[in-house]
Parts: sequence; C-alpha cells; structure tokens
Amino acid sequence: MKRYALLLLALSSSYSSAQDNLTAFGTDKIEQWEKEVFSGETVYEQVSLEGEPVLRALSNKSASGLVLKKRIDLQQTPFIQWRWRISKQLPNLKEQTKAGDDYAARIYLVIEDGFMGLKTKALNYVWSSSQVQGSVWNNAYVGENVKMLAIQGQSASTHQWYSEQRNVYQDMIRYFGDKGSSEANLEAYRYIDAVAIMTDTDNSGLAAESYYGDIVFSAE
Repeated sequence: MKRYALLLLALSSSYSSAQDNLTAFGTDKIEQWEKEVFSGETVYEQVSLEGEPVLRALSNKSASGLVLKKRIDLQQTPFIQWRWRISKQLPNLKEQTKAGDDYAARIYLVIEDGFMGLKTKALNYVWSSSQVQGSVWNNAYVGENVKMLAIQGQSASTHQWYSEQRNVYQDMIRYFGDKGSSEANLEAYRYIDAVAIMTDTDNSGLAAESYYGDIVFSAE
C-alpha cells in the first residue's frame, strides 16, 4: 500500500459555503492545509509570480502533498476552478504503472465511504507527461477507486498558465458509475471530504517545479 491508500485513509470532513476559495494565496488561509509526507518532502511555498500570489511546488525525488480536510457540498458548488503551470515536462513516463506514477502537478478530490474509508473514492486531476488530454485510467497502486484524469497532457506547453474548470459532481457520476437515479447519485456523490495538492517525482527519481493558482469551488 503506497501513499494513495494512506492519504485516502487519513482524510476527514467539515462544511463549505456556496462559493469557496480554498486557498486564497497571499493570505494565511493556506495554513489550514496539512502536510502529508510519503517519500521525501516536496517543498510548497507561497511566492509572487508575475505580480500574483501563487503556490510553488518543488519536488526532488520526493512525494508529499498538502491536504485540506473539508466537506464540500457538490449540490451547492459542483464546479472546481484552478490555474496551474509547470516549468519542465517530465519525460514520457508509463503512468499506468507503479514505476511511472509521478506527476508534475495534480489535484485530488476525495469522497470517504464505508468503515475506515475502505470504499473511499478519489478523482485525481493530473498534468500527464505521457497521456493525451482527456485520457482516464485507474491508479496503478489503488486501482479503480482512484481515477486519473489527464487535464493537461503531453502536448501542453511549459511556463504557461492553464485555467481549468470541471463539474466534479458529473465527473463522479461518469467515472465511478451512475447509480440509476438523481436521488441515488446525490446520496453517493454529494460531498467531497478532502482536497489535496501534490507534485511528486519519487518513482522516477527526477525533479519537478510547478505552480498552482487559487482553487475555488462554485455554483457555476
């Protein structure tokens, strides 16, 4: 069991508002995020880039993340928006294998389910080094309970900001299965219990530098 299972079992909950900036870089809000170290420590620090406060992540053969344990109501705020950029693309890693399970940038969205979180599910929005944009696959360590979605792929540019938006509620239904009715889907997928940021290169033994803008949940 590698870092993903440990991360999923570590997460708990609280409540969110109708629109919520989870990070608000440039303030002390990021201090609510907890450090999770799995294999060496990725350095996360607030910096100013092009005149704006952002989060810089520096990984050197490391795997650690920042986790916000907070319940987010997807009935009220189903959309997530964020910006990110990378300084250098990782080589063409075999991301569907354990040896290639590294990403210059990624965002986890976690739903806890079942006793001790044994049925926990997570969407993993990643900046892929080898897959085309839009590719989806099961995590190499955890399997079908963690879906990897290539939001940016091998053709993405470095040193360029990309603004993203996803309907998390619809992604949950699409990738973990339609329960057959709106009521059943709402019961299964209404709440996100935690959000995590991770830049990691422990498997490949490489280095990565990435930047994250504010992560916001909203109604539209």
